[in-house]
Amino acid sequence: MALSSIVGGVRGGIAFLTRLPVETGEADWDRFRSFPAAFPIIAYLVGAIASLPFLFGFSAPTASFGYLLVLVVLVGIPHLDGVADLGDAMAAHGEDATRRALKDTDTGVGAIVAVVVVAGGLVLAGLALATLPPLAAVGLVVAAEAGAKLGMATVACLGTAAHEGLGSAFTERADSGVLLGPIVATLPAALFAPLPAGLAAVAVGPLVAILSIRWANRSLGGVNGDVFGATNELGRVLALHVGVIAWTLW
Repeated sequence: MALSSIVGGVRGGIAFLTRLPVETGEADWDRFRSFPAAFPIIAYLVGAIASLPFLFGFSAPTASFGYLLVLVVLVGIPHLDGVADLGDAMAAHGEDATRRALKDTDTGVGAIVAVVVVAGGLVLAGLALATLPPLAAVGLVVAAEAGAKLGMATVACLGTAAHEGLGSAFTERADSGVLLGPIVATLPAALFAPLPAGLAAVAVGPLVAILSIRWANRSLGGVNGDVFGATNELGRVLALHVGVIAWTLW
C-alpha cells in the first residue's frame, strides 16, 4: 500500500474513532475501510493521551476519574451506544425479539446495566492502574487500547455483515488475509508494557471479537455497527483488568 494511502487511512480513522479535529474527505474514509491496521495504529494515540492522568501523581480516585473523563472527551460515546444496544438485545428472549431490540429507540434495562458495567469497570480498572508504577500504568492503557482496536479489526476481517450499513462498510473491504497487518501493528504495544501483562492485555481484544462475531452470527445473522462498538468497549475494559491481574501475579 502506498504511503499516501496509509496516511489517508490513518487520517480517516482518527476522524472516525476520535473527536480530534482533523480534515478528511471521502477518499480518507475509503482508505480507512480498506486498511484495518489503522485501528491499532490509532490506538497508540488514544492510549497515550488517555493515560496522562496516571503520570502526574494524582490520588487513585482522581487519576481514575481523569482517565475516564479523558476517554469520553477524546473518543466520545458512540461506541457505548453499541454496548447499550447489545445490552438490550441480550436481555431479549428469542431471535426475533433480539433483532427488534436493536431497532427499538427506547432504552431498556439491559442497556442501562451494560453501560453501567462498562463504565464502572473502567473506573475500577483506573483505581487499580493508579497503584502501579506510572510507566507500567501507561503501558497497560496503551496495550488495552491497542487490543481493543485489534478486536475491531478482527471483526472487520473475520465478520460478515448482517445487512448493509456501518458493519458492511468495513467487512466488505477486509478479509482474513489482511488480519496480519493489524496484528503486526499491535505487537509494539504488547512489548512496551511489562511482560506478560502487556501481551495478556492485547490478546483480550481479538478474543472478545471472536466471541462477539459468534454471538452476532447466531443472534443477528451477522455483525453490525453495534457489534464493532461493543467489541471495542468490552475489549478495553476486560483488557485493563486482565493486564492488572497479570502484573499482580507475575
